[in-house]
Amino acid sequence: MSALGLGLIAALCWGLHDITIRYLSRTVPLMGALAVVLATGLGFQATVLAATEGARLPQGPALWLSIGSGLAFLVASLGLYFAFERGPVRLVAPIIGAYPILSLLFAFLAGAPIGADQVLAVLVIVGAVGVVAGLSDDSGDPAPPKGPTIALSMIAAIGFAATFKLGQMAATLDGELNATLLARVTALVLLLALIVIRRQTLRVGAAALLPLVVMGLLDGVALLAVISAGVLDHPQLAAVASSMFGLITIVLAWAFLRESMSRPQWVGCLAAFLAIGYLAW
Repeated sequence: MSALGLGLIAALCWGLHDITIRYLSRTVPLMGALAVVLATGLGFQATVLAATEGARLPQGPALWLSIGSGLAFLVASLGLYFAFERGPVRLVAPIIGAYPILSLLFAFLAGAPIGADQVLAVLVIVGAVGVVAGLSDDSGDPAPPKGPTIALSMIAAIGFAATFKLGQMAATLDGELNATLLARVTALVLLLALIVIRRQTLRVGAAALLPLVVMGLLDGVALLAVISAGVLDHPQLAAVASSMFGLITIVLAWAFLRESMSRPQWVGCLAAFLAIGYLAW
């Protein structure tokens, strides 16, 4: 499968994952929810690894790249969860979904040729995200002020771009399965340490457990898909395509959470994701 195809699989998984976050964030402790999701994803990836080649630690630079990927993934996940808790989805999703800008920059710094049309597409994304953020109306929406929400969303975007770049570099050196497993272990261990230090609860409630397990499986498939692209041609396209999750998230929020969307915001979202799609092609 191509890097683009793997990215689209990830987009579908994360779109379903993120709309569930928005629903559960109203009733479930977020750090406890993230712990369940990470643990489930770890179990999924360990099962895949055990069924194929057996678990082992990555060697040499791949070890540290995988650990760095896990740290970045935890930062990104915390930013994403708390951004979606604040909402609304129509503001959070397009900002987080703009992380391919950084993925493109990383590819350029690594020596990949970047054309003027790609630069133009990136500028369209930045402008469209600004339109969506600027037109977000809090007057009739219970969401908190936009500033911290935008900051959390940007932290998540930077974290995801770093996660994919470091993970793909590790996958190139020592295989995607071992790299992804160690990244997941790193993220979970650091999260549990943070929960203990902050004296947070892990109790998410029986009603939330099944949705969180499903989210963990979706997250496990998505992360493995993007990092697996590290051994393929143009691996940055997986990160670009995976960012289409925001379009799925926004439509689901409009359909099921009754979050309103003005026409200019729809146009801004459409422009952002069309530009991202153009970068993928």
